[in-house]
Amino acid sequence: MRLAQYLALTGLCSRRAASRLIRDGRVSIGGELGNHTTQVEVITTPSGQQASQTVCVDGIPQGAIAPKQYWMLNKTVGIDCRLQAQDPSSLLHILPPQPRLYPVGRLDKDSRGLLLLTNDGELTQSLMHPSFAHKKRYHVRLDRPFDNRFLEQMAAGVSYKSVTTLPCTLSPLAPDTFEIILTQGLNRQIRRMSQALGYQVVDLKRVAIESLTLGDLPEGEMRELTKQEITALKASLE
Repeated sequence: MRLAQYLALTGLCSRRAASRLIRDGRVSIGGELGNHTTQVEVITTPSGQQASQTVCVDGIPQGAIAPKQYWMLNKTVGIDCRLQAQDPSSLLHILPPQPRLYPVGRLDKDSRGLLLLTNDGELTQSLMHPSFAHKKRYHVRLDRPFDNRFLEQMAAGVSYKSVTTLPCTLSPLAPDTFEIILTQGLNRQIRRMSQALGYQVVDLKRVAIESLTLGDLPEGEMRELTKQEITALKASLE
């Protein structure tokens, strides 16, 4: 298999991120720098599948292809999804050392709710790449009640800075709370859309990613996905 695919399957990162590592000259195999066409011979050992030659990123040997793990976390406000060891608020400090898991996308520090965690680089790529337009559902509370005009403007797309958001689906839940389904993943998108229309978000909770729903998982808790959830999620990405 190609080098980027191998790195993704080890759980290090997505295939796209692996391609960037290779492009930047940070990946070697058998002591030589890899490139985008480098092939990795994979052998099966009693402990799993591994490369026939040592694959290193920044000089650090990478592990074998890891068994796929799929978890969900009900993220609390205040947790930063960037995996930075020096940041005491980082998600890194609440994840178990094993299995090695990575967040699929981010929820900003001020937001809460469903965060998918996996070591499946290909699944991460499918969910993250903007061309796939996968649905993510949020419940949003504003600083004051809104009217139908606000819902119409949000649904049609909002311009801020140098972007105009794609059309999306909204439905009211309370005078100051609505549900929104996005197919984009712009940084702090819902907050910036609302602000552009004169409102401030006071609570933002992600409740679903495609077929995967948060359900009654308590805040701050995580659990492994069921086989049925994994199958349904993968089917929704095809």
